[in-house]
Amino acid sequence: MSEHPPRTVERHCDVAVIGGSAAGLAAALQLGRQRRSVIVIDAGEPRNAPAAHMHSYLGHEGLPPSELAAIGRDEVRSYGGEVIAGRAVDVTRTDDDRFRVELVDGHSLIARRVLAATGLVDELPDIDGLAQHWGGDVIHCPFCHGFEVRDRRIVQIVTHPMGLHPAGLFRQLSARFTLVLHDGVDDGDAELEVLRAAGVNVVDGRVRSIVTADDGHVAAVELTDGDRIDADAVVVGARFRVRAEPFASLGLKPAEHPSGLGDFVETDATGATAIPGLYAAGNVTDPSQQVLQAAANGSRVGGMISFSLASDDIQAGARPSSIETHWDHRYGGDPMWSGNPNGTLVQEIGGLPAGRALDVGAGEGGDAIWLAEQGWRVTASDISQRALDHVAALAEEHDLPVECHHTDANALDAFEAGAFDLVSAQYVSIPRSPDGRGVHNLLGAVAPGGTLLIVSHDLEPLRRSLDQQEHLPLVDPGAYVRLDDFATALAEFSEWEIEVHEKRPRPGGHTSPHVDDVVLRARHRAD
Repeated sequence: MSEHPPRTVERHCDVAVIGGSAAGLAAALQLGRQRRSVIVIDAGEPRNAPAAHMHSYLGHEGLPPSELAAIGRDEVRSYGGEVIAGRAVDVTRTDDDRFRVELVDGHSLIARRVLAATGLVDELPDIDGLAQHWGGDVIHCPFCHGFEVRDRRIVQIVTHPMGLHPAGLFRQLSARFTLVLHDGVDDGDAELEVLRAAGVNVVDGRVRSIVTADDGHVAAVELTDGDRIDADAVVVGARFRVRAEPFASLGLKPAEHPSGLGDFVETDATGATAIPGLYAAGNVTDPSQQVLQAAANGSRVGGMISFSLASDDIQAGARPSSIETHWDHRYGGDPMWSGNPNGTLVQEIGGLPAGRALDVGAGEGGDAIWLAEQGWRVTASDISQRALDHVAALAEEHDLPVECHHTDANALDAFEAGAFDLVSAQYVSIPRSPDGRGVHNLLGAVAPGGTLLIVSHDLEPLRRSLDQQEHLPLVDPGAYVRLDDFATALAEFSEWEIEVHEKRPRPGGHTSPHVDDVVLRARHRAD
């Protein structure tokens, strides 16, 4: 057991996306590209989890669904969006008309908008052996997996009048197609007569079980009277139930789907539900969507949410940053840290001659104050004005000349170019961008002859916790600039020399649960 029990955390963002499959990830990508802070909460329960491959997705035909999700997560993270394993249990309104998303582990999100991309649950008929083969030899969609069973013995179990709808498609896929009227359809239905006339074998009888062969595949469909129909693949239409429970407190009530097979969440053309600020996309709004359509729908709704947020900001005459709001909230209470300088900083630059220093992500100011005490002319930089106010107060208390610089490390021209003899970033959180602007901003601030010092936590223990689903933090390290990103960028320039790049035990005297530091120190050669 960890000596440091996990703290519950409240995070602030522009948009909380509940659901990390195609629709949710596509929306998050759109939002990230509009410079909106977005956090995706992924319970890891996609509708297509039983399927080995997905089909009819242009450019990704036959790709395993898990691989598409992995690609999508990486793309979202490349724009600073976070994808966090977790489960939303309740969404409510805050007093300032935002949303509070409560997670099962006690963490919470405060968001300006929420996207429900929670999908649905397929509820199979109560037939022995059916669930065992669901997503394999038991399928429901001729477009998703029909081609893979072409020319084979296909048996469709009809449990609802809508079950006749895809029968013509399966007839096209195989001449060995049998329709079994298990429930919900009158044997005298006119549509059945057309199918019979077209050569479809129609059997009126209830199904008892799916028979499995010795090789583990479907062998037959057994009826209640004992008759068996040989089968290589079974088609069945499931009922569906949308995952809308987290939004019940907001008053969201799923509607009955026109098919009569389940429910869905109603939206307008923009993806907005009847609850202002709550949007929905993907299968939760339309059970017929394949992965491609769900992704397209999520992408469109992500764009509509971007328009909605921009409209609010224009009306207010503001360009608010939810990242700044988050850190202002973190630094708005009692100090989180000891106030001492980071030990690795002290070890690494203690022997350097004092000059101009830039402390990126100054936080509560322990490093900036220590540097100033050593004679450095310090600029403390942070995205949080509250953090900088605290630094300024400390500097005044100690009568030290620390300059505070309120900026985003990812902003264009965030720092004075080539002006600092030391640029230090200790455990700083800089959202990623595909062009690596944050990394290059820090490199560009180092004067010829100066030193760059980047220190981060060893993330391996965190990765193990994520893999084991233990003590899950409300942060996605993959969405932030990594120390290796600096090392890669430095290798591109001959004027830089990496002097230290190693993992080592973190100096004592700290309360952080992280045991090891990863340290990168590089010198910008003057010649």
